Amino acid sequence: MKKFYFIPAIALMLISFAAEAQKKQLTENQLFKGEKTNMTTALPQILGWLDDSHFLLNKKENADSPYKVFLVDCKTGKQQPSNSNLLGKEKQESITVSIKKDDIFLDEEGKPSKQITNTVEVEINPTLSPDKKSIGFTRNNDLYTINIETGKEQRLTSDGSNLILNGYASWVYFEEILGRRSRYRSFWWSPDSKKICFMRMDDTNVPLFPIYGETGQHGYSENTRYPKSGDANPTVRIGIISPDGGSVNWANFNEKDDQYFGLPYWMPDSKNVLVQWMNRGQDNLKIFAVDPSTGNKKEIYDEIQKTWVDLDDQGSRISFLNGNKGFIMKSDKDGWDQLYLHNPDGSLKNNITNGEHWSTDILYIDEVKNIIYFTSRKENSVRTDLYKVSLDGKNQQRLTFGDFTHNVDLSPNGSYFITRYSNSQMPDRMALLDSKGKIIAELGNSKGEEFDNIEIAKTEIIRIPSEDGLFQLPIRITWPLNYDANQSYPVMINIYGGPNAGTVRDGWQFNGQTQWFAKEGLIQVSMDHRASGHFGKNGINYMHRNLGKWELKDWITIVKWLRQHGADSTRVGIAGFSYGGYMTCMALTAGAGYFTHGLAGGSVTDWRLYDSHYTERYMDTPTENPDGYNAGSIFPYIDKYKGLIRIYHGTMDDNVHMQNSLQLVKKLQESKKHFEFMLYPGGRHGWGGPQQGHSTNENNSFIYSNLLKKELPKAMIK
Repeated sequence: MKKFYFIPAIALMLISFAAEAQKKQLTENQLFKGEKTNMTTALPQILGWLDDSHFLLNKKENADSPYKVFLVDCKTGKQQPSNSNLLGKEKQESITVSIKKDDIFLDEEGKPSKQITNTVEVEINPTLSPDKKSIGFTRNNDLYTINIETGKEQRLTSDGSNLILNGYASWVYFEEILGRRSRYRSFWWSPDSKKICFMRMDDTNVPLFPIYGETGQHGYSENTRYPKSGDANPTVRIGIISPDGGSVNWANFNEKDDQYFGLPYWMPDSKNVLVQWMNRGQDNLKIFAVDPSTGNKKEIYDEIQKTWVDLDDQGSRISFLNGNKGFIMKSDKDGWDQLYLHNPDGSLKNNITNGEHWSTDILYIDEVKNIIYFTSRKENSVRTDLYKVSLDGKNQQRLTFGDFTHNVDLSPNGSYFITRYSNSQMPDRMALLDSKGKIIAELGNSKGEEFDNIEIAKTEIIRIPSEDGLFQLPIRITWPLNYDANQSYPVMINIYGGPNAGTVRDGWQFNGQTQWFAKEGLIQVSMDHRASGHFGKNGINYMHRNLGKWELKDWITIVKWLRQHGADSTRVGIAGFSYGGYMTCMALTAGAGYFTHGLAGGSVTDWRLYDSHYTERYMDTPTENPDGYNAGSIFPYIDKYKGLIRIYHGTMDDNVHMQNSLQLVKKLQESKKHFEFMLYPGGRHGWGGPQQGHSTNENNSFIYSNLLKKELPKAMIK
């Protein structure tokens, strides 16, 4: 029989405090210079799947041993020593193209690099055809191909100029529609390599915006065709042409219409290309099947929303089934991210997913078993899970487990998956599971032998009710070391704030600067509002025609909560860049009764100054919504400004023009307000090198001077 002893509560408290006192504190070298702590260790590395039930794992057998490669049998979970050469065949077959010194080079595993072009002009965006026999690229805003074997070059278009862009995107299409990953490329090979679909953009009516470069004796100017809210956009045509040349078949849209075209999708059989069309108001998405041989189009999909429809720049809206059996469409038209099965003609067959899904991403479609594997934020909006569901919409099942964020690697046919999982208080772990969600083997645990012996600041995810009681707003908060609820502490809040752009996620994050600030007694917070994506499109829709309103309203609610939990109301700092800079400016003006100090980088200050596609998606045009533009501008709230804001901007920012900050600076000067201002010459929408170090030091110095009331320590200087 075990003996039980009674220990008074006060004694338990003393034991607890004694245990805490015995924990080691992290040193400056450990926090900032990479000195080992043995608090966490690296997880094994997944080198790749060999087939549906075997993969290679690179790991250490113990902390002091070298890495070794193991072959893992998913059926048993057993591991045996192997080598990475099992993946060698795939590597040898890889062929890539790249630009070196303005010419195109072909790189094939095991062979010397081969120069493909040799011209004085600049080649841009070389792209291999699917059969790897040809390369498409642009030169001087015309579209070209070159045959790899023969070296024969073919010019496909001939009217390229500074205003006419063939296969190369105008700025607003690059930034907002095709996405930065496109690198301005706006041409796409057909799967059979026999056709190229491309966009021809005409910038003639798009206003020029000058950007000044300070270098050299006389400096220089850089002109960008940049449409601001309400301005004329580029006119666009969709063309299809053979890589061998010939006439272009133009899709029969009226290029004079005020419209947008999204990322096109080639059908797997190359018989049609699906073109996404959207009206200028961005509340109506249509998809047309375009015949490459004639340019004739047929409407197969039509979606209208009361606010707006997002254009797809990730290539994830449509997933095709084999054998022309139809396609799966992702849409948030019901207020959440759902999957829908459509027949080949575009008609809806059935809904596939159900529930409050967001950030849905298809990983694999098993057409033999008619099952889709996908990841989504559903159980908790700050975490990601893996699910499976039948194509007919039945048997939806969560496959991952626990209160964790899961990063999943699915086997080629979906029979198994590996998950790397963690939460804000538990370091990453790794496990192997089968397609029913059963754990087969634990593969790794990054929790080190010293983890429980080291004192680290507590980080947690908390939900705070919105003022109207409709939403549970998420924050991620790191408390000061030795936090005392009876004391008050300065607060530093880091935000972004845009529509569907939340930053609060669960998961293990360890950052030396965060721990240092916690040691200094700073409450550190990231926080999201109702339209940040945690509450689906239903929540995001609140921002229609009133950017800035609900973000600030919800964040003030959170600050009120923080005041009740140790925040010093005279030292509430907020920082952000881009949209985050905009909201920082809004917080220090319209929200000046709650926010006292701000770091605003690369900020939009008036939505009339930002680009057409992004701004009008939410705000409509300035003519259509003058009240919304006035309410969403910083300038009407200048008289409310108090506290201290530090404004900083890159002088050559081609995204959020420095014009935004300059207009704000002038308004503050005219109102005789005190503020800080810093320029970064040559900086774009962000900057690197010594300027980045300077920016970091200045921001940290601002936090120390104004929130912590002391000098910036040498340990933090970059």
